[in-house]
Amino acid sequence: MAKQTFKIEGLAELDRALTELPKATARNVLLRTLKAEGQAIADAGEALAPKLTGALAQSYTVGTKLSRRQKRANKKESTVEVYIGPTPHPKSVQTEFGNAHQAPEPHLRPAWDANVMSVLAGIRTTLAEQIEKARARLARKAERDAAKMNAK
Repeated sequence: MAKQTFKIEGLAELDRALTELPKATARNVLLRTLKAEGQAIADAGEALAPKLTGALAQSYTVGTKLSRRQKRANKKESTVEVYIGPTPHPKSVQTEFGNAHQAPEPHLRPAWDANVMSVLAGIRTTLAEQIEKARARLARKAERDAAKMNAK
């Protein structure tokens, strides 16, 4: 399986801001960001998927779960990983790449190629927004906790 790696530059200040957040909050901020931005690729893949029964298009998802077979094939490289595509059913792979009896009908790869750069650019903006929202939530929580302590 071919693997692509991307390096996004200019995120140093966002990375520092993430480290200032509690670990669980930072993880959730990253998950929300990646899921929101990855949805564009899933939507494009769904639109490009062959519509024989419509089941393939309906199976597109953005999430953190993999099948057992996919878990064995993919080494986890980060604390936060999001996967985009149809369900792991063998027919979805064979539709994408073809086999001896079926010509390939790519849908995920063209969706990825068409949207990856806008998604990577959107991650910066969405991540900054999510970090600010998390900071505001933490500040409100700190105010509530301080008010409770003063009330006692």
